[in-house]
Amino acid sequence: MNRPLILLLSLLSLLPLAGEAEKPNVLLVLVDDLKPTLGCYGDEWAITPGIDRLADRGMRFELAYCNQAVCAPSRFNLMLGSLSTSTGLYGLGTNLRDRFPDAVTLPQHFKRKGGYETVSVGKVFHVGHGNLGDPSSFDRVYKDKVVEYLLPESRDSDISREEVFFELSHLSQDEQTEYLKEKKIGKGAAIEIAEVPDNAYADGRTADKTIELLESYQDSDQPFFLCAGFARPHLPFSAPKKYYDLHPIEKFTLSAVRSAPEGSPHYALRNKGIEVFNYFPCEERYEEEEFQRELIRAYYACTSYVSAQIGRVLETLEKTGLAKNTYVVLWGDHGWHLGTHNRFSKHDNFEQPTRIPLLIAGPGINPGTTKQLASTIDIFPTLADLTNLPPPEGPQPIDGLSLKPVLHKPDLRVRDHITHCFPKQKLGWAIRTERYRLVRWGNPKGESFDYELYDYQKDPIEKINIADQHPHIVAEIAKKFSLYPSPVGP
Repeated sequence: MNRPLILLLSLLSLLPLAGEAEKPNVLLVLVDDLKPTLGCYGDEWAITPGIDRLADRGMRFELAYCNQAVCAPSRFNLMLGSLSTSTGLYGLGTNLRDRFPDAVTLPQHFKRKGGYETVSVGKVFHVGHGNLGDPSSFDRVYKDKVVEYLLPESRDSDISREEVFFELSHLSQDEQTEYLKEKKIGKGAAIEIAEVPDNAYADGRTADKTIELLESYQDSDQPFFLCAGFARPHLPFSAPKKYYDLHPIEKFTLSAVRSAPEGSPHYALRNKGIEVFNYFPCEERYEEEEFQRELIRAYYACTSYVSAQIGRVLETLEKTGLAKNTYVVLWGDHGWHLGTHNRFSKHDNFEQPTRIPLLIAGPGINPGTTKQLASTIDIFPTLADLTNLPPPEGPQPIDGLSLKPVLHKPDLRVRDHITHCFPKQKLGWAIRTERYRLVRWGNPKGESFDYELYDYQKDPIEKINIADQHPHIVAEIAKKFSLYPSPVGP
């Protein structure tokens, strides 16, 4: 055999065989308490070019919803592909492995089925309030703060109670007691405006670490599943001053609906101060319209701040050349009331806390928008499908559907509704269609229920519960509950 032919055959042997193409990477960006207050969603107050850049090259889901509007359960929904009603994981302090010791999470699936390196940076699982997250899901974990203050005047004591909930969760009860023995516990500020660089706060450091990791993968053959979790705009609204300067308070107005919907059950809205009153001066000034505008401004400033950090990450993805073979998902764990129904919180079944941003970009996905109803639980099977991995099998219940067909043809539909829930005195279990939301309140095993029905075509701001006026619509939508197993108790 002549030498040129031998050389050619040697070179060909180094190329991947058919079916052995380079595995696509995954960058999953999680943002705490982020609703679609983004320029790419048409919000005129938003200044979010970093996130908008992702929307410019991917699919934007107009009707994406969380499964439960609270941090820990929502992240379990994401990582398990399971509804809260299927797992019983409803609370902040519930731990995944107590209920499902052998669960295979989204990153574990990529590790086991695809040989991916799995990395967590920032807030990915909820860690705090007695919840330990799930370190076993990742090869490497880089944590940072959720509650963070840089200015001494931002505390009225040695340590705020929210810092205790979040930042001391890794300590045993005895260790916490010893640590706090000589310390006064009080409140921290709801708003901190500090003239500092971006990485003085955790989200800037999360972006720095994510950028460092992406650069390390630039010349590597190792496929990665990288989760970057950002804490703002979760309370406290701590962000560099330059992002507050983008948002003069005069531009903000209060919600057009400042009371509970007419005819809604008294328990449908959670206590207005359940979260925000943990920060000062919220309890004292809550009803002041000027202060409510300050809170709205702070939320938008923090959203601009986190958008800038995500923008830096996406720029690095482009510069390293990794973007051409990386699927990027941006997901908000749930929304937030910004004064709607006179609430500044999540923790209920209304539109503002349950609607989330969902952007998906990557190889073969053309820019566009879809009104396909999407759910947090769909992300697991969608990413497996996009990367040609086997679909998730559990052993936890797998409730999500792959959205891959919609990513290529946005007018296609893989479902006609989604479901979400919130447990209070009773379990509120909801069906959201493109036009309506029906919420059923009661004991899941009982026969007597209270209903809420909202028509978003005629009443987008939920002024009135129309369940009593339209029993035929209630009955028709309620049939969809039978498509699911009876909800598991907490």
